[in-house]
Amino acid sequence: MAGSAVIEFGASWCGYCRAAEPLIAAGLSRHPEVRHIKVEDGKGRPLGRSFLVTLWPTLIFLREGKEVSRVVRPAIQRLSLKLWKKLPMPCEGFAIARDRGVRIDGG
Repeated sequence: MAGSAVIEFGASWCGYCRAAEPLIAAGLSRHPEVRHIKVEDGKGRPLGRSFLVTLWPTLIFLREGKEVSRVVRPAIQRLSLKLWKKLPMPCEGFAIARDRGVRIDGG
């Protein structure tokens, strides 16, 4: 996959996923060049397992088809719009997220 992308794993019934939707949408709107792929995950759906997803929502940031970072079940109160605004590109900005206490796996 060429360019940058975010794969968002979650479930429509997941409260954490629903709570994170507005902030994720706001962050993605600031980066229209980043392709957003939303995956409905759950039992019997192996794609999430192949990416080692264990909690929802999980955002996996890819560049040129390779994972460069991920955010797992972001703490909504800490994942503010200010954080998204500081991301020059989702993949480079996750040191900011880590410093602010957002859980980062693999990044």
